[in-house]
Amino acid sequence: MDELLSELDTLLAPVDADLLRRYPGDSHTRQPVHTVYVPADRFHADLCPEWGAEATRALAEHPLDLDDEVRARVVDKLDREPIEDLRVDFEDGYGNRPDSEEDAATRAAAEVMARGHLPPFVGIRFKSLEAATRRRGVRTLDLFLGTMLDAGPLPEGFVVTLPKVTAVEQVAAMTVVCERLEVAHGLPPGRLRFEIQVETPQAILGPDGTAAVARMIDAAGGRCTGLHYGTYDYSAALGISAAYQSMEHPAADHAKAVMQLAAAGTGVRLSDGSTNVLPVGESTPDAWRLHARLVRRSLERGFYQGWDLHPAQLVTRYAATYGFFREGLPAAAERLRDYVEQTGGGVLDEPATAQALAAFVVRGLNCGATDDTEVAELTGLDRATLDSFACRRVG
Repeated sequence: MDELLSELDTLLAPVDADLLRRYPGDSHTRQPVHTVYVPADRFHADLCPEWGAEATRALAEHPLDLDDEVRARVVDKLDREPIEDLRVDFEDGYGNRPDSEEDAATRAAAEVMARGHLPPFVGIRFKSLEAATRRRGVRTLDLFLGTMLDAGPLPEGFVVTLPKVTAVEQVAAMTVVCERLEVAHGLPPGRLRFEIQVETPQAILGPDGTAAVARMIDAAGGRCTGLHYGTYDYSAALGISAAYQSMEHPAADHAKAVMQLAAAGTGVRLSDGSTNVLPVGESTPDAWRLHARLVRRSLERGFYQGWDLHPAQLVTRYAATYGFFREGLPAAAERLRDYVEQTGGGVLDEPATAQALAAFVVRGLNCGATDDTEVAELTGLDRATLDSFACRRVG
């Protein structure tokens, strides 16, 4: 038997190593609950507090029926950290402009970002690597990095967004761009990482009939941090009329299901898209109801991040997110406690489910829906133990 086991170890060693490389699992470090895209020429040092103040005013003018604890946490969040992930946009939100104008906007935005006072996650979205925009996109990324690094190190949470990906080869090319820019700007190898925007049909289904997005993750060579669904570009590319383009269209659900399968176990995180129905004026309550429902829908389907396009969407982003985790916390904590203490209960949970329960609780902590004291009282576990359960490899 020992001889057989040794032979199996030898036979399967390459597979074991490949699985560990491709599927390291989620780190369960903090993931932002949203990404805010701001056109480059509208980015300025006071943008985050301005968004928070505008969201707070909207909540005062259009009161929401919220649980007292959720309301208190939302109000605090809007004052303390209204934006978690900010992307300075040189793509669709900025448009095509003369090189001199985009160069000036690039330098100005980089100088603002270099001065600090930033959300924990920041970055830029540059123009795509398709032929028509390739040179301009790389020029902007190079100029932005150079301007930033002249003033100091890159922010810890800095990431680049690669839009309109239509071929696996573009992702492979992006890794070359990152490698060359790291050398040019004296950055350590692997420092530049990027998200892939899934907003074209070709990113989901390749011409050979395979799930192209899965191959894109592999082609990124460990640099891909996330897959972000692009609601409107993707829908339009499928010929869906504008009135029916939505995060909950069946075509959107199909694309996101493929993304979810491709990313499972890789450590690459998922983000849902956006709704362009904005909470403005008298339409605010209706827009909030829609946004809150869509945020909740995404959370229930395992998409813990989305895009926000307007300051007042911050209200329902945090209200829906905090409500989701607070509503689920008591039951998740009880099941996790029963599992740890082996006391039995109404549900017989497997190790993988226990891991999912811990991951749910950790996400609630990371986003601010709950806190260490509350969680310790409910689970009997400290944060280090929760993290170890959430990160445990199962199977």
